[in-house]
Amino acid sequence: DVQLQASGGGLVQPGGSLKLFCAASGYTFKDYAISWARQAPGKEREWLGVINNGGGLTYYGDSVEGRITITRDNSENIAFLKMDDLTPEDTARYYCMRYRGPVYTDWSNFDLWGQGTQVTVSS
Repeated sequence: DVQLQASGGGLVQPGGSLKLFCAASGYTFKDYAISWARQAPGKEREWLGVINNGGGLTYYGDSVEGRITITRDNSENIAFLKMDDLTPEDTARYYCMRYRGPVYTDWSNFDLWGQGTQVTVSS
């Protein structure tokens, strides 16, 4: 099956960091960009960032710029999201997606979604 599987979520203390994983299967991982988004209860889905297929280019959303790093390992078919200085406002379900382009603001350009992983920031 063609799929993305996000993992690594859990309970994080304010000020802490998280690292999430996105494992791909069923397609040629190195041919596609990977993006991350999140959604908190009662809030709109928020795009967080993207990494190109080769891993050499990244772009991040304004709301998380400076706190987020997206990387990937094409030899292992996995992408990563690291976020620092977490606050309760970062509590959300985090998703990885396959990005087909050309613009990040159109959700229809993400054609494959993982099931998401829940992150809760609380003391």
